[in-house]
Amino acid sequence: MTDLLANVTGVELSMFGRDPFWLVALKAVGLFLILVLLTLFTTWFERRLVARMQQRPGPNRAGPFGLLIPLADGIKLALKEGITPKNADKVVYLLAPMLAAIAAFLVFAVIPLGPVVSIFGTETPLQLTDFPVAVLYVLAIASVGIYGIVLAGWSSGSTYSLLGGLRSSAQMISYEIAMGLSFVAVFLQAGTMSTSQIVESQASTWWFAILLLPSFVIYLISMVGETNRAPFDLPEAEGELVAGFHTEYSGLRWAMFFLAEYINMINVSAVAITLFLGGWRMPPPISTIWPGANEGWWPLLWFILKIYAIMFVFVWLRGTLPRLRYDQFMRFGWRVLIPVSIGWIVIIATVRAVQNEFSLDLRTMLIAGGVALALVALVLFFVEGRGSEPEPEPEPFDPYAGGYPVPPKPGEEYVVTPRAKATVSATVLSSRTEDEPAEDAGTEGEGESRE
Repeated sequence: MTDLLANVTGVELSMFGRDPFWLVALKAVGLFLILVLLTLFTTWFERRLVARMQQRPGPNRAGPFGLLIPLADGIKLALKEGITPKNADKVVYLLAPMLAAIAAFLVFAVIPLGPVVSIFGTETPLQLTDFPVAVLYVLAIASVGIYGIVLAGWSSGSTYSLLGGLRSSAQMISYEIAMGLSFVAVFLQAGTMSTSQIVESQASTWWFAILLLPSFVIYLISMVGETNRAPFDLPEAEGELVAGFHTEYSGLRWAMFFLAEYINMINVSAVAITLFLGGWRMPPPISTIWPGANEGWWPLLWFILKIYAIMFVFVWLRGTLPRLRYDQFMRFGWRVLIPVSIGWIVIIATVRAVQNEFSLDLRTMLIAGGVALALVALVLFFVEGRGSEPEPEPEPFDPYAGGYPVPPKPGEEYVVTPRAKATVSATVLSSRTEDEPAEDAGTEGEGESRE
């Protein structure tokens, strides 16, 4: 039996729940250490990469190539004083960062890191646990992590923190809907919600990033919004909210939010790899040339390399794109991503139903889909070519309609109305009237001094 399992690279659900307690504890501690070390290395990786994009050296003093900088940052945060605001709800204020950090660590429990390996003579998969609805567990834990951010903003007793928490909750909930909808196409294609079985379903076919490209693109956009990273870092917009929901935190409490943010980046990258990029497997050309590439401990290395390939995209976006306006960001999520996701799910469900009914192969379905998309593109081209009705002219915007000057909303045209002219004229006249006595007094003083 041991020899048979040693030659198997696939993982079945029946293999989970049989590990002894010491092995489960060893896996849990190992995952914790991996996430902490990856977080330390990710901070160094991001600073070095952004520095290269900006044509400067970056951290290079402490250790070779500045590798000890993350360790120095950790020691600095541990020695900083933790200050609690006077108006804060102390119990919630202290629990909020713990809730955010714990939720970030729990996601990795169902992420497969490799095939079946031998650990101290015991055959076990490189995954802590798995069950038939593991992807739903990931969404549930990600939703719990939002509570840490919202409670931190509410309990700090600061207006900036409260606004940052509200922004973050609205942003993360909105983009979690699009993220969850992008998973539905994967469920329909793989026929399961188990993470290990989704990886297995990509072993004998193309990766889902190719077969389900729209879902993959929607997920990539949603995961950046979910993690509050640039250009979607609106809850931490320093020009508007100082630092957002964690403005009133310092020391190790702030470090827990920092740790949760970077672990969440690793989490969403790992989910993207598991659902769309073949999991821990290497692509077919390399695995064909090297038969042992997907056996033993090598897949753990491929998995980490895939994580940092997605991390490069995170850093690239931060170094190149400006921050979006909040209304633009929310409109994009609700009016673009969610409708496109629903439409794509309908298409995938129809294709799967036709494929099961008529027993069509994948190549035939792709050809039919390409022809259908070409016809739709032609129809849209001819409809667009006929022209559309001219848009109605926007109504003039009166900034003084409510008695106080109000800036125009996006898309509104500022027109100086008679009421605005009268208000401006009255303001100028009153200012002149207030200045005239001072000028007359000065003139009289000069006359008396001359006499």
